[in-house]
Amino acid sequence: MRDHWKNQKTDEQLRKELTPLQYEVTRNNATEPPFQNEYWNHMDEGIYVDIISGEPLFSSTDKYDAGCGWPSFTKPLRRMELAEKLDTSHGMRRIEVRAKTSDSHLGHVFDDGPGPDHARYCINSAALRFVPKSKLEEEGYGEFKHLFE
Repeated sequence: MRDHWKNQKTDEQLRKELTPLQYEVTRNNATEPPFQNEYWNHMDEGIYVDIISGEPLFSSTDKYDAGCGWPSFTKPLRRMELAEKLDTSHGMRRIEVRAKTSDSHLGHVFDDGPGPDHARYCINSAALRFVPKSKLEEEGYGEFKHLFE
């Protein structure tokens, strides 16, 4: 899926393939409710990919409980797949995180994380699809198996 995506899906196709929440988050910069989303407390081993393009974004090895109610990660799998943009909506100054391939809104990055860069990637579950480590090879993500060995 990910090799052929490159902005090929129309808005109409995305509206059919995504749930209303997934569409609102990825296309209209919405935010899902905290503590009421699929991956905020999900602890299985695997990777999280862009719900639209399938590009690998984050690994469970970099996921932690930040107490904010959304999946939080210390770093992306591939920094080059993320775009960061100043977001001044809602009277705040934040850094929005977008997936470059699909131009999807993912969430925000903050500087209060536990890792060496202090990054906390606070990401909407609705922008992600989880691929368990047992299915990495089968789904074309075999290059990430080493993360779980």
